[in-house]
Amino acid sequence: MNTPIVNALGAALFHFLWEGAALALMLAVALLIFRQAQARYVAACAVLLAMPVAFVVTLALLYPHTLTFSNLVLLPEQASLTASSPATVTPANGFQDYMRWFVPVWFAGIALFYLRSLGSWIGVVRLRRVGVSAATPEWQKRVAELASRLRVNSVVTLFESRLVDVPVVAGFLRPVILMPAGFLAGMPPEQLEYLLIHELAHVRRLDYFVNLLQKAVEGLLFYHPAVWWVSSVIAKERENCCDDVVLSIHPEPGRYASTLAALEQSRWSAVPAASGGNLSQRIRRILKRPERSHVAHTPVLATVLLGISVAFVFAALQNPAPAAQAQTASTPWEKWVKEDVVYIIQDDERRAFNNLTTDEEREKFVEQFWLRRDPTPGTAENEFKEEHYRRINFVNSRFASPTMPGWKTDRGRIYISFGPPEEIDSHTSCSASTPAYDEWRYRWIEGIGNNVLLRFQDESCTGEYRMTMDPAVAK
Repeated sequence: MNTPIVNALGAALFHFLWEGAALALMLAVALLIFRQAQARYVAACAVLLAMPVAFVVTLALLYPHTLTFSNLVLLPEQASLTASSPATVTPANGFQDYMRWFVPVWFAGIALFYLRSLGSWIGVVRLRRVGVSAATPEWQKRVAELASRLRVNSVVTLFESRLVDVPVVAGFLRPVILMPAGFLAGMPPEQLEYLLIHELAHVRRLDYFVNLLQKAVEGLLFYHPAVWWVSSVIAKERENCCDDVVLSIHPEPGRYASTLAALEQSRWSAVPAASGGNLSQRIRRILKRPERSHVAHTPVLATVLLGISVAFVFAALQNPAPAAQAQTASTPWEKWVKEDVVYIIQDDERRAFNNLTTDEEREKFVEQFWLRRDPTPGTAENEFKEEHYRRINFVNSRFASPTMPGWKTDRGRIYISFGPPEEIDSHTSCSASTPAYDEWRYRWIEGIGNNVLLRFQDESCTGEYRMTMDPAVAK
């Protein structure tokens, strides 16, 4: 739980709350604009694909770098610490710190959802092998003709199955169409052709493969309701697209609607089926009689409300409360000298800065302060400055305690001064007899020596880690 990757995961899971809501809002707007099923389907697929991409990119940006510099500074005098004004960590950083405790729950949820998907896949494999018999040569030939007409590249086999109630497609590389036993002999050939075209449309559109990707994204980001809503839009528009293919070949909406009405409402299935989606809505759409109830707009309204709520929450978390702000340094210059650079500014520099009287002089001083520490003078980037503020952001999100911000803790002070240690031994379980502790090993620290071992203990089990130094290197 006390590793950079876990903290980065927790922060990424937190940020995806608003990222997922924003993406869902984009889809909601697209659904209001697009009327064609294919356009709506593509928009929903694009948004669903963007969700894991956004999560992974956020995780990559949040995972801490391990830049080090040879010109590290010595520990400041303890008087420098006591002289600095108190500060607080922003609620956003505190909330992200708590989110790391959600990471084990997230992993458990992924395991459960992927186990369910594995069970569904095993069920599909069983459907292809158990209780099936090949259709008659006449129907196999008819399926081949329809597949050629629809430009289906795969070889599709038609089977009758005792385990399905509605026609379904199973498989991606070697797709098969499973018809309920008795359908081929009991239904009119015209209605059977409607159903076969619908299933072949699924094959041509690679819907089985897209459905597998849906399950992967749903399992990865299962905790966000926007993911499930976007996935439901894909499932609905997928069936509408296949219905449009049927009507493009047989423009007889009344007969096709009657065929769908003859099918029983399908149960939940992991594979595309002719009766998938909301059957009554599909029939109304085919007959061009869409429902005009406000229920149709509920997903869009729910997504808008979700997005607005998350936006307000995120904005509130990003800004400290007025009471907390009152505890920070009174001016930006005071904050800079007492918080930002408290561990790296030299005594003579501090005295010189405190003697300045105008903001113009202070601004010039700060500019020269960073230039003196720039390892690559003459370039646009100041690597030392960038690394320094990265360390501050990291310790504020990682080492904050209930009573002080991360930069002011012992671990934060050491990390800002000397960077990431080469080795970390962390024990988070805490009791009166065995306090929690971290042990950090540095290969070398200027002014102290080689193989420096630093220990931070939480004696009170409150998150207050205090530093103790190995007696071998203590001075």
